[in-house]
Amino acid sequence: MENKPNRTKRLTLRLSSAEYAHLQTQAQAAGIKMEPLVRRLIMGADIRPRPPDCYAALLRELSAIGNNINQIAHWANAKESISGEEIRQAAALARSAWQLVRDTL
Repeated sequence: MENKPNRTKRLTLRLSSAEYAHLQTQAQAAGIKMEPLVRRLIMGADIRPRPPDCYAALLRELSAIGNNINQIAHWANAKESISGEEIRQAAALARSAWQLVRDTL
């Protein structure tokens, strides 16, 4: 279990409607609540938008494709040759990876 810092100090902050709306937008984009966002900003953290949920699935697919290409390369190195069909398979896997990326972005 993570130790939570002892937060005993309170800060009252007044914002305009535009500032508040901007803070809400930034928090939603980062996927966190406003209070933790302000704390991170105070500590100098680089806040980035949360990646879309489909990125996790894309990374899993790309990892699987990369593993398949690695297996083909390892097998080709052990065998010291590779057939045209095996080269076509590796190229098809690379094209599939590229298509996944294009479809996701």
